[in-house]
Amino acid sequence: MFITGDSQVGVLRIWNVSRTTPIDNFKLKKTGFHCFHVVNSPPKKKFSVQSPNKNHYISSTSEAVPPPNLTQNQAFSLPPGHVVCCFLDGGVGLYDMGAKKWDFLRELGHVETIFDCKFKPDDPNVLATASFDGTIKVWDINTLTAVYTSPGNEGVIFALSWAPGDLNCIAGATSRNGAFIWDIQKGKIIQRFNEHGKNGIFYIAWSHKDSKRIATCSGDGFCIIRTVDGKLLHKYKHPAAVFGCDWSQNNKDMIATGCEDKNIRVFYVATSSNQPLKVFSGHTARVFHVKWSPLREGILCSGSDDGSVRIWDYTQDACVSTLNGHTAPVRGLMWNTEIPYLLISGSWDYTIKVWDTRGGVCLDTVYDHGADVYGLTCHPSRPFTMASCSRDSTVRLWSLIPLITPLQINILADRSWDEVIGNTDNAIRQDCPPLLCGKVSRDIKQEVEKLTCNPRAKKLRLFSECLSPPGGSDNLWNLVSVIKGQDDSLLPQNYCKGMMHLKHLIKFRTSEAQELTTIKMSKFGGGVGAPTKEKKLKEAAEIHLRLGQIQRYCELMVELGEWDKALSVAPGVSVKYWRKLMQRRADQLIQEDKDDVIPYCIATGDVKKLVNFFVSRGQLKEALLVAQAACEGNMQNAHVSTPKGASNSDDIHKEDFNELLHKVINELAEWYFQDGQAVLAACCHLAVDDIELAMAYLIRGNELELAVSVGTVLGEPAAPAMHYALQLLATKCMMIPMCFPSVVYRNLAADLLLMTPGSEVHLVKLCAFYPGCIEEINDLHKKCNLPPAEECTQLAETARADGNVFETIKYYLLSQEPEKALPIGIDFVKGCISNSNWTLDTVYPVLDLMSYIRTEKLLLHTCTEARNELLILCGYIGALLAIRRQYQSIVPSLYEYTSQLLKRRVVSVPLKIEHLSEELDAWRACTQSTKQSSEDSPYTPPSDSQRTVYETLLKRLKEEPLKGITGLDYVTGSNLPSHSDIHISCLTGLKIQGPVYFLEDGKSTISLNDALMWAKVNPFSPLGTGIRLNPF
Repeated sequence: MFITGDSQVGVLRIWNVSRTTPIDNFKLKKTGFHCFHVVNSPPKKKFSVQSPNKNHYISSTSEAVPPPNLTQNQAFSLPPGHVVCCFLDGGVGLYDMGAKKWDFLRELGHVETIFDCKFKPDDPNVLATASFDGTIKVWDINTLTAVYTSPGNEGVIFALSWAPGDLNCIAGATSRNGAFIWDIQKGKIIQRFNEHGKNGIFYIAWSHKDSKRIATCSGDGFCIIRTVDGKLLHKYKHPAAVFGCDWSQNNKDMIATGCEDKNIRVFYVATSSNQPLKVFSGHTARVFHVKWSPLREGILCSGSDDGSVRIWDYTQDACVSTLNGHTAPVRGLMWNTEIPYLLISGSWDYTIKVWDTRGGVCLDTVYDHGADVYGLTCHPSRPFTMASCSRDSTVRLWSLIPLITPLQINILADRSWDEVIGNTDNAIRQDCPPLLCGKVSRDIKQEVEKLTCNPRAKKLRLFSECLSPPGGSDNLWNLVSVIKGQDDSLLPQNYCKGMMHLKHLIKFRTSEAQELTTIKMSKFGGGVGAPTKEKKLKEAAEIHLRLGQIQRYCELMVELGEWDKALSVAPGVSVKYWRKLMQRRADQLIQEDKDDVIPYCIATGDVKKLVNFFVSRGQLKEALLVAQAACEGNMQNAHVSTPKGASNSDDIHKEDFNELLHKVINELAEWYFQDGQAVLAACCHLAVDDIELAMAYLIRGNELELAVSVGTVLGEPAAPAMHYALQLLATKCMMIPMCFPSVVYRNLAADLLLMTPGSEVHLVKLCAFYPGCIEEINDLHKKCNLPPAEECTQLAETARADGNVFETIKYYLLSQEPEKALPIGIDFVKGCISNSNWTLDTVYPVLDLMSYIRTEKLLLHTCTEARNELLILCGYIGALLAIRRQYQSIVPSLYEYTSQLLKRRVVSVPLKIEHLSEELDAWRACTQSTKQSSEDSPYTPPSDSQRTVYETLLKRLKEEPLKGITGLDYVTGSNLPSHSDIHISCLTGLKIQGPVYFLEDGKSTISLNDALMWAKVNPFSPLGTGIRLNPF
């Protein structure tokens, strides 16, 4: 058996070598195949029908045997198989030949190099891309799907430019067909420009200050300015090919060009002269792109084949900075629209670099693209979300938020406007922390200052929408508004496209169905086709019917496969028999994994079966819709109750449906979460008013700033989780790399902790860890309402005399001799764990407090033994905490880390390697039994001794106090592929997928997910150096 694909209309044909005609045909798409590959179907997680004998049917005189499940060609049965399909329009999907349905389909995409990408001026959720494949595609970046494609056949499209405002047109530059304007709504080319003849046009720029002007530059050496209707305005001659041009955002009549002759030219289009106002020289190879700064008048940058980026000051006629670091020609260039010194560049060396142009410092380099990086873009209203495109034919979205951490925390801590928004002159000072200087931030300030009622909530929301990347933050804030009682009429139009609050779900979906009904007639299937069966059985059935023996007739029709005929007369026997027959039909359709099961389950009121069917297929949103409809009473119950017990029975069913609803919500949230979409997972829980779980998912996804913003607005129900998020943010500030004055971070950490009630212990940790001089330390003590360092020594000695271990450790850590705290705390912990009745909650607070000793003190040679013992104890207690928090991926690593330290370092602690190994084996055996093993790996039950060890462990652990915080962490992008930037985890030895975290040696790596979980249970690095982790 083999398959063939059609290159014209996307028909997949299945053949057998013994026949000259296909066994089956599948019309998959309107466009032809590019290529395909057959793969074995993965084992399906089938939903088990609630029936003791699900495949057994009694003989035809009582209960019929269903017909065998054959294809239309009865002699041939298709083996289970999937086809990975790639289409000529860039579509890609996985088709299940057995079920005759797509498991996954991405309708459109690019099949070649993507040269350019730009956000739509009036919509930050819409991105356009231009490709070598001759098309421009328009993408919805929230769903990551292409929603429009240009007509094509343009040769290579090198560049694109959106029309200003909401005109909904795109100008494209091609390799052989000149330039064009594409009207997206009309779906056609409405204008062409051929002034360059057959020469390739490398760049096109639609002026956003004067919407009538379009500039193009070409291999013919001309930069041409014309109006949108084709009237020639200027034709600027260059000595060689012109590769890039850019309109000034501060002067509508000024345009800069980049030329093969290594020079940058600036022209003034308001005059009739065709000579440049300025020529900038300095590059040693051709100049490709040029970009004016949107915030600093007269400043522009250029990227060259010499691998450098140069910054030019038009007013000084000079190059003011050269950025060296790329090892190949530079292509993509992008200024940030809020931070005036932030510049991003992309290169043929496959990297993207982020520059601080004040000192020419490279702040970060990313290697994820698998080929040359061409286009970079961001949208002014979402200035810290960037898109890039590459020869690897992908578009990638990036968050630049880590570059402005102190600024974001200033907003959360409700600092003054001066610490958030500034002017360009101040912001470009070398010692100035990041300040927002763009139009969007100024607009937010004006809007907030107009408000008299709850301006803080509005400020948090507006900044969150501005700073957060796409992927659910808008949806999250809409749900917060619903929970806070906002009028439904104020919800935005796109609310119904995301995760809706369940009180709106049925209403919106009903409205949607009514709208569809008015647009076109519903199409119903033609029923089940019945091929000819044995004539005797049919004759017998007809006789039974004429004799009034309806049940016999029905059973024979079932055996013949004519379910519709059987079901149409079954009520003539009884409603009970009809219902039973409907359920049998539903069971069969579920076994065959067919959508036809839906009306049968709904007609019989078997909500649970239908919900489980949808869940088993991964159709969680469908399951949610059915469960909510049942909760609202739109489904009849499967079991008819007696009149006497009617209300009681209805209550029981409502409870069942509510339980089912929450089960589906939890499944959907977990699916989003494990897909690296923590914000959408939180939306699922907010949709059912479960604020605690929503906050927990944000924290587990490391969306700490968003958790604090949302928690502040939601108030009391979100308070415990918000306080935990504030503590993690404070930890982040305490240990952040000191690229700005450490006092900035110190004060930020203190402000965050002071927002948390009962935060004295956390303030102690901050003061204990801060590495400043004695004057700075005492200033911090004063801010945190703690005694000066000199007094703390006396207070520690008093507490020690009173036998108060915790207070003794606390005050020694705050004193000028913090190392004195170590032996006292370590002896206390060793004493506790020597006792068989100890619990995690008795030792963890002491260990956690000791771990905040200043790093330079901990690393002293005189503290070697105490340091080793502290690291071992923190490793072991961390392993137990990881078990309690269900951090399965790092539990073995923590046990191994502790065992290795025990082997290699001279210590005296009441822990043995054999004991650790025994605990780990018991944990593995007992948690495997709760999860059950897969079919591939046989299940071995735990031994009695392992059960005993594990039960003892659980008694020590007790429950995690914060709801929903247990379970693995998954940050945004956890499942994204990486091309050239491949790292191996030093914990697992496996390739890391998603974000990577570098340890202190600059070489060893672990996944960011593992780093976050490790730092939450054991503050010290897996390398055993005594350096603290800070992955937050």
